[in-house]
Amino acid sequence: MAVPVGLNVWSRLVEATFPYLDSTAAPFESLWFPDHVQYTGHKVAEGWSLLAWAMARYPEKLCGHEVLCNSFRNPAHLAKMAATLQALSGGRLVLGIGAGWNEEEYRAYGWPFPSTRVRIAQLAEALELIRAMWTQAPAHYKGEYYQVDGAYCEPRPQPRPPIMVGGHGERYLLRVVARHADWWNYPFRALEPYAQKQEALKSHCRDVGRDYDEIHQVVRVGVLIGENGREVERIKARPDTRPLADIPLIGTPDQVTETLLAIVARGARRLTVNFADVPRPEGTWLFAATVLPRLREA
Repeated sequence: MAVPVGLNVWSRLVEATFPYLDSTAAPFESLWFPDHVQYTGHKVAEGWSLLAWAMARYPEKLCGHEVLCNSFRNPAHLAKMAATLQALSGGRLVLGIGAGWNEEEYRAYGWPFPSTRVRIAQLAEALELIRAMWTQAPAHYKGEYYQVDGAYCEPRPQPRPPIMVGGHGERYLLRVVARHADWWNYPFRALEPYAQKQEALKSHCRDVGRDYDEIHQVVRVGVLIGENGREVERIKARPDTRPLADIPLIGTPDQVTETLLAIVARGARRLTVNFADVPRPEGTWLFAATVLPRLREA
């Protein structure tokens, strides 16, 4: 079976987001968006607004976030937002969500910033509440952090969107994945850490009685691609190239393909890619022409 490959975009593109996607999105199976409100004074686009625009602009694409910050939205309201968008889009939503991490955003916008463990516990409750909103009429839920009482989410989403949990913390976050996620979103750094995280997830699945293989693994990879070594070095040196700390996969089409196929061999069921040279489209075009055909044959 061919490996589905989605295109991920950077929140700093803002008004360049859709001109870039208009010229690059066609060969990709799905589109994926960030969720930030600020960092270090840069322009950033709000995540749900990006998603709603994209759902209307690209009516053939599956769409979601990698990933929403649970703290930014009341989870009952988010369940309703997702249900509405699922109805309007004809069932093309994946609800990608995580615990949040960027303290700057919380402090600037007035959101409480509890410990990582508390934010992950809040995420777990939010997922339980969202499922209740999608399956009960009316919904009732009482947790430590969130409650609803007699809440209606009509129309309920049909089909129910997959819930994709993003993150890789071995002790707590991956336990939430084991308990609550349909899909797991992992930000790739290298093959060895990915294998280690998979083993941690397997352990949590055994503990909670979950079939590890039923969790759909979605691996997100930052890519810098050039036709040859000299072109790779030229792109790396350009001042408008994305910081390479965000880009773990750098190389020629053969090198990029080899690594992505190794990720698939490790168990990834779906890949998403973002490119170091955006909003320039050349790297995305080169990937689509040279790497996508080989992944479709995998």
